[in-house]
Amino acid sequence: MGRFSRTLERLSTENQEAGELKNDAARAGCQLISSQADRCMATIHGVLRSVTLRPVDGITALEAELYDGSDSVTLIWLGRRKIEGISAGRQLTAHGRIGMRGTTRIIYNPRYELDA
Repeated sequence: MGRFSRTLERLSTENQEAGELKNDAARAGCQLISSQADRCMATIHGVLRSVTLRPVDGITALEAELYDGSDSVTLIWLGRRKIEGISAGRQLTAHGRIGMRGTTRIIYNPRYELDA
């Protein structure tokens, strides 16, 4: 396979996965992250791409990137080192106020529901 063919195949797979995640969000009764305005209360659904532990303004925080096929948002739990069930690859629904930290969308201390 040539470079162009491999790139095309990868892009079509990524588009297919994004489409499936968008459909999952709609089935969960949630709006897409990309359609949410800054500082609005949102209920979003997606898959956790990464989970990291890092200090935020001197406070330990657990951060997780939630992706729904349209965009991503960083979920930040302040003062937490670990939350059972929060791991990369897990699907969940999060509730909270969307804000901005630089150019990154964030939600501090979201309520969440893990998918089975």
